[in-house]
Amino acid sequence: MSKSIELFLQGEHEELWQMCCGFIDLSLERFMAIQKRLLLEQLELLNRCELGNKIMRGTMPRTVEEFREWVPLTTYADYCPELLERREDVLPIKPVLWQHSTGRSAEYPFKLTPYKWVPLSSELCHELGILMFGIGIFASCQGRGDVSSLKKHPKIVYTVAPRSYTSGVFTYIMKEELAPDYLPPLEEAEEMSFEGRIELGFQQALSQGLDFFFGLPIVLVAVGENLSRRQSGKVDIIPLLSQPKTLFRLAKGLVKSKLAHRPMLPKDLWSVRGIMSGGADSVVLKEKVKKLWGRYPLDTYSCTEGCVIATQTWDYEGMTFIPNLNFLEFIPEEEHFKWQLDHSYQPETVLLDEVRAGEHYEIVVTNFHGGAMIRYRVGDIVKITSLRNEKLNIDIPQMTFASRADELIDIAGFFRLTEKAIWQAIENTSIPYEDWTVRKEVGERPILHLYLELKDNYIASEKGVATAVYEQLEKLDRGFFYSGLGNMLGSNPIEVTLLPEGAFSNYISQRRAEGADLAHIKPPHINPSEKVLSLLGTKVEAVPEAEVVAEAETMTTR
Repeated sequence: MSKSIELFLQGEHEELWQMCCGFIDLSLERFMAIQKRLLLEQLELLNRCELGNKIMRGTMPRTVEEFREWVPLTTYADYCPELLERREDVLPIKPVLWQHSTGRSAEYPFKLTPYKWVPLSSELCHELGILMFGIGIFASCQGRGDVSSLKKHPKIVYTVAPRSYTSGVFTYIMKEELAPDYLPPLEEAEEMSFEGRIELGFQQALSQGLDFFFGLPIVLVAVGENLSRRQSGKVDIIPLLSQPKTLFRLAKGLVKSKLAHRPMLPKDLWSVRGIMSGGADSVVLKEKVKKLWGRYPLDTYSCTEGCVIATQTWDYEGMTFIPNLNFLEFIPEEEHFKWQLDHSYQPETVLLDEVRAGEHYEIVVTNFHGGAMIRYRVGDIVKITSLRNEKLNIDIPQMTFASRADELIDIAGFFRLTEKAIWQAIENTSIPYEDWTVRKEVGERPILHLYLELKDNYIASEKGVATAVYEQLEKLDRGFFYSGLGNMLGSNPIEVTLLPEGAFSNYISQRRAEGADLAHIKPPHINPSEKVLSLLGTKVEAVPEAEVVAEAETMTTR
């Protein structure tokens, strides 16, 4: 039994809160003191291991200042082949497990695996488990110190990837710390397809109940909308007669929906205690999730190389940084763009007590507790929304995820669009769509070319959709970045191609037939390749920006 569960069962709720959630009460000065103390402990381990010697180029920094001055920023290629080969003898501490994300092996000098493998030490897993318990508290509480919504063995539908994907590893760490009942059980779920375990999980939840959700908001939206469509017709109760708990839950849900004069929604069937999520779609889909499920999803910012870096609290606004898993550095936006122009340039970084509200930064992490990543560029841009949470009196800078550092679409030199902004604009049009992908193309003028598949037999013109999306982009930033862009370029810089019905489902089918894994079966939202667009059933006439740049570079070397 974990310490967290023991404290909960013993009624030591104040101590439980302090252990799992107390970091939000730190002053910024105490936050930085923890950061620097744990970094010095990590340096002692790095100075004694082969990987540390390689990454730090033979230097042995003893202070935070020496570390930031002597040690270069890194990417995953710097850890090859050691991490790709999962060599434990070179690491600061022998790991208890390895996790991976889907990498892009062509980026690495050693093409041994399509995955980016990252080790986790026992102490790091322990600290991560305590934090995951805390995130569960934040997702379900009504205020500081409240743990009343917790229960022993909560029901959680398994909707994430299997081990050793990061989300699957997090699920197993949650199992050790929270002791939940997964639907279906983990061992069974890992043997099923992604769609299969989701369908079975929610079927089981109809009879057993559902307390928490851990996964992608887009899954909750898809399940909720599908449920609403199914229940809009007559329900065949014959198969349910042998399942009285399921029948009773459906009957109660039907009564609630009838009283509300609308189709049945998931919130009519379950009173979910908390929703823990993450990803670019979390902010975009939060209102849909709330409408369908009755709660906002609690957004977390995590990655394979840094585990959990920040989390929302019970106000569901900005995310608060975590002090004890990674040493945090931030590359200011102007430094990031200097590096984009010259990759030999080493960007300067600032620490958390030096960031500015309203500014964007590329995030850099150094793992604590014997982790392997050292001044590692995660590849994400975050925005510091404020220097503290005034509403909840949290004295730590607040952040939101802005974009991938390599997925900015630049129009006309200074109009920079992110996946999040484009997605939010599409959502705000209220046009029903199946999915979308977008890229910058250069013909007679640079354009943002949006490829969109409509759904529900919705009829719209490509010009009308383009106008609606452009108007929403203007509103998102109060017109500061996008207002007047159309006038400057001569017309609306957004062009839309409506894809044929079934374009995205056919794409997924083709990718599965090719043997692609789960992480590669969907097309990217930003900068799809010619092959991707071809599989989506469209012909491309304009030239993608990448090809224009490549051609220009070729001409200068002739």
